[in-house]
Amino acid sequence: MTVQIALSDEAAAPHKDLGGGLHEVASDIAYLRAMLVNVILVGPPGAGDRGWVLVDTGVTGTKSAILKAVESRFGGSRPAAIVQTHGHFDHVGALVDLSEMWDAPVLAHQAELPFLDGQQSYPPPDTKAGGGIMPKLASLFPTAPVDVAQRLSALPADGTVPHLPDWRWIHTPGHTPGHVSLWRAQDRTLIAGDAFITTGQESAYEVAMQTLEMHGPPRYFTPDWPSAAASVAKLAALEPQLVVTGHGRPAAGPVMRQALRELATDFENIAVPEHLRHSHL
Repeated sequence: MTVQIALSDEAAAPHKDLGGGLHEVASDIAYLRAMLVNVILVGPPGAGDRGWVLVDTGVTGTKSAILKAVESRFGGSRPAAIVQTHGHFDHVGALVDLSEMWDAPVLAHQAELPFLDGQQSYPPPDTKAGGGIMPKLASLFPTAPVDVAQRLSALPADGTVPHLPDWRWIHTPGHTPGHVSLWRAQDRTLIAGDAFITTGQESAYEVAMQTLEMHGPPRYFTPDWPSAAASVAKLAALEPQLVVTGHGRPAAGPVMRQALRELATDFENIAVPEHLRHSHL
């Protein structure tokens, strides 16, 4: 049985529809839903060359949509960097092409570098994860690494994010060894990646409808559930005001925070696949 934490419309983050699938959720944060994943543009509208940062790069086939969003938001200027929350196929689809075209540095956690420099594949997916058709199809999803070694660097060990002085990165492993989330304390804004998400990524219907719910990381691609639980607890303790996740709509406010606390408190029953519960945590 799948346990869900439904979120009312009250938890939906206010946004401005900019057209072409691009939505503004803060004066300097916009996101593009690139098929089944979110790509995030951080920087004020009209930011000049190297004046903004791209977080994640979507699935294969979304390069043109990302470029249109960049043209709309920044007039086509190049990013100062591309930050990868992690290297799963649905977050790096346009990474090779975009990093080459823009000659942009790629930043990720030290533990994620082998999955971005061609050295190491991810473990096979958990096709028994349940919750919908997606885990059954997961064996078809790529697990091989991309290779952007020429432009790849580890995020600074002190937690700072180059080119984003108000932000810090937080190591949130579980979904992948080097998964990171980005945190801006001044307005309590969290870019969570896939540490937790706001739609049921296992269900094709929920992916299509973008049903607003609080979920742990995508089950079929999460191998380390104890670390995933600790990461959610760490993020819930921040008491964010706005969360932008890798999958699902952004959420905000007290209803969102309550749901995130509930996820952290009862993580095993809510997030962990039923066949693994009581054996991993």
